[in-house]
Amino acid sequence: MKQILLVFVCLFLFVIPPAVFAKDFKVKTDSVRIKTGWNFGAIPTITFDTDQGFQYGAAVNFYNFGDGSSFPKYKHSLYFEVSHFTKGSGIYRFYYDSESLLKGIRITTDLSYLPDEAYDFYGFNGYESVLNKEWEKQNSDIYKTRMFYKYQQKLFRFKTDLQGKFRDSSFGWIFGVNLLNYQNASVDINKLNKGLSGADKLPTVEEQPGLYEKYIQWGLITPREAKGGFIPEIKAGIVYDTRDNQPNPMKGIWTEVVIATAPQFLGAGSGFSKFSFTHRQYFTLIKDDLSFGYRINWQQTISGHVPYYYEPQIISSVMTGASSTGLGGAKNLRGVRRNRVVGDGYILGNLELRWKFTRFKMIKQNFYLALNSFVDFGQVTKKIDTSNMQLPPSVIRSDYFNPGAEKLHTSYGAGLRLVMNYNFVIAMDYGIATNKQDGDSGIYIGLNYLF
Repeated sequence: MKQILLVFVCLFLFVIPPAVFAKDFKVKTDSVRIKTGWNFGAIPTITFDTDQGFQYGAAVNFYNFGDGSSFPKYKHSLYFEVSHFTKGSGIYRFYYDSESLLKGIRITTDLSYLPDEAYDFYGFNGYESVLNKEWEKQNSDIYKTRMFYKYQQKLFRFKTDLQGKFRDSSFGWIFGVNLLNYQNASVDINKLNKGLSGADKLPTVEEQPGLYEKYIQWGLITPREAKGGFIPEIKAGIVYDTRDNQPNPMKGIWTEVVIATAPQFLGAGSGFSKFSFTHRQYFTLIKDDLSFGYRINWQQTISGHVPYYYEPQIISSVMTGASSTGLGGAKNLRGVRRNRVVGDGYILGNLELRWKFTRFKMIKQNFYLALNSFVDFGQVTKKIDTSNMQLPPSVIRSDYFNPGAEKLHTSYGAGLRLVMNYNFVIAMDYGIATNKQDGDSGIYIGLNYLF
């Protein structure tokens, strides 16, 4: 009930004209405690999932504000996250961000190991791949397995991005290297069945293969790519950035045009290139308190063949979370199942209203609480070629494929933010999918604003 009420209240903000707030809402100001030197924020991670078990661990973010003259802009940020599911999945991550290490250059470095015992896989081209939720439900007459739309993925990532300005303008350049090593396999059923008995136990892959195994059998995933591979990605582009605050801008523009390529001579299994355009813009509706922001992202393959396991990757100069995949899930289409919309090209949009409704000081730190309401949408713009599919006569094609069905995927919802020193953001969002083929809803607890 509280989740539904939160959605209602925040969606209510969308339909009230800004002028009403400007007349009736009195902006509150307070004295800000200027921070210097090193500060940190921490959040425990404790969740539960039937198939992955308990998640436990912590995320810690250290900030260095120097002498405080540029507060709330920091000089160095070091982020550490270690969390683990009792049945094998986890996040082990270090992330560094600074504009002071190299004069005139922003450097971001990410080193992560992301094992996932149940990575989501729903096929290709959005709605053209049918989602049969009854196959996942144990009480269904046509139940197959809860792991039908899953496979095992272990990802090691080393990512470094450099950004600089063209003289003193708002225009700049981007150059980055992203090394990704994927190890994929069928879900480890024996591991997930530990501690379970009777009807709760999952059928083996031999007894009930999932969509991943079927795509290998049907030729949609080649034996060469089935177990993963190495992606050495190099990217370069230009950026225009006039934001007044990076974690949560009240005004400004942030636009990127990037080309990323994975050349074979560096070890890629198959060479390819992708183009990405992302435009974000922020508007102040009430000074210091109420803002509106939107993001439009278009990404498309421009040459070569992209392995299936890389297709969900979203190219970005700055990561706001442990993963950057989709479409669907915490970082793009909230409420839509993770990786539900996968294609050789896509368009993504996010509309978000953000309201800082109270400020306070605690443990000698500056805090504020904020509500946000949002609408997310996305669609495949270039389909993955499935013409080489070899479907056995016994398979009912309509159970898996719906040619020509792809259209706009949409979701909406609301969230809450707790922000310390204008940089460390604890985030909770609740999203609702508008089409049952995309799932039902999702609750996401993590760090940072979406964009």
